Amino acid sequence: MNGPVLIVLEGANDIQFLVRLSARLRLDLPSVPDLSRWQTEGRLAFVPVGGGDPASWPDRFRQLSLPEFHLYDREQLPETDVRQRAIDRVNGDPRCRGALTSKRAMENYLSPRAISAAGGGDIAYGDDDPVCSLIARHRYSQKPASQTWEDLPRRTQRRLATHAKRWLNTFAVQQMTAELLAERDPAGEALGWLHSIRELVESSFTRAGRHRLSDALA
Repeated sequence: MNGPVLIVLEGANDIQFLVRLSARLRLDLPSVPDLSRWQTEGRLAFVPVGGGDPASWPDRFRQLSLPEFHLYDREQLPETDVRQRAIDRVNGDPRCRGALTSKRAMENYLSPRAISAAGGGDIAYGDDDPVCSLIARHRYSQKPASQTWEDLPRRTQRRLATHAKRWLNTFAVQQMTAELLAERDPAGEALGWLHSIRELVESSFTRAGRHRLSDALA
């Protein structure tokens, strides 16, 4: 069955992260795939699967018989173990590839310098820190307020963190040069995800082209 490579991510913010990161990196590294163009051409399709049991994510689209690339946030134990088993199942299918971030979430791959350049202030964090909450707290502290962050209802804190997540994945990520990514991600994980997507797309459409040629000659 011919069709797009499915890029299976947790949510819309992760899609924005990959599309915008690839667009910015292409200015420095032309070998990085143009995900936005490939989406427009129907070579790939982004599929958000957020919610539900991560153990079920590898099976959601199996009946379509399409190649798939899965990328999940590592999160924290015991959630990490569930997600790793799901990724192992994805990689057990020869048509598919999957990866679990070694950092807590996508936002942890952003450089603090990129966040600062985007107007988010100077924030320090590590691979396991909740970056969205830290940014939300910092932004809240810069405004006159009658309540401290600690006194805000948890629901309000979560809402502000959600807004910060959207900002990080649409604005801050656009400041991520190849140099900044290399500093924040010396193992090259993010580039590895993008090159895996390239290989799946190129393999899928090269194979589809051979099939069409064979049909024409038959």
